[in-house]
Amino acid sequence: MGMLLGLVGVICFSLTLPATSVAVDYFGTTVVGLGRTVFAAILVVIVLIVHKEKLPSFHQFKSLIIVALGAVLGFPLLTSWAMESLPVSHGAVEVALLPLATAGFAIYRAGERPSLKFWLSSFIGSAAVVIYALNLGFGQLQLADIALLAAVILLGFSYAEGGKLAKELGSWQVIAWAIIIGAPFFIIPVAMHLTADMLHAPFTAWLSLSYLAVVSQFLAYVAWYSGMAIGGIARVSQIQYLQPFFMILFSAVFLGETISVVTIVIAVIVVLSVIIGKKTTDGKNFIKNDKG
Repeated sequence: MGMLLGLVGVICFSLTLPATSVAVDYFGTTVVGLGRTVFAAILVVIVLIVHKEKLPSFHQFKSLIIVALGAVLGFPLLTSWAMESLPVSHGAVEVALLPLATAGFAIYRAGERPSLKFWLSSFIGSAAVVIYALNLGFGQLQLADIALLAAVILLGFSYAEGGKLAKELGSWQVIAWAIIIGAPFFIIPVAMHLTADMLHAPFTAWLSLSYLAVVSQFLAYVAWYSGMAIGGIARVSQIQYLQPFFMILFSAVFLGETISVVTIVIAVIVVLSVIIGKKTTDGKNFIKNDKG
């Protein structure tokens, strides 16, 4: 069940960069990057009230700030800026490094120590996406590339922290409270960047922004954190190797990009690495730190 929920979350996240690429052309970096949290907060407040959720403890609040910095502020804002100049396939390849970032932070924050087989499969998957990037000839590292790599680091940290916190606070509650923490600080910047011209944005742009706010910023995290809480942070993070190829597929479907034979071959290699990594999921292959 943890792996299945993780897959649902990854599929939902895979539409994030394509949706961002469409929305940012009409609404700009600030509205797309921060506005999605402001809009999502409206839904989150309703859900929290209906469920009569208690306020997080002070200890939980500190962890929620980490989640908010990565999942609510850093990743949305940095990727929105990067998608103004980079193609989705470019961003998808770099985001593929997220599983290693998540697993690395999991060791530090959640006390998980993946087996050697896990790390070998992780490096195989990572090597595959690096070869894929070189084959596409992206050229020299640009500022947008640095922004994406920073986004990956921040999100990996927040994933690990959120996965750990979900075990005590609840999966959807983690991202819900993180959104509530971040939204008040984003209202003024977003309001300052709203213009009358945005009202004339096409339906696809509004649909993309709505998807980012409702699904990418909230519902996808519900599935993702549930999966990590049930199946283990490092283990479920393996599924993220599929994310860049889902992104490329959705880009072909919705944005008209083509899928090369090389893309299909690399996708198969990555899927195989995920299967190998999944075999490390029995209890004896993961060492839990009781001190947390």
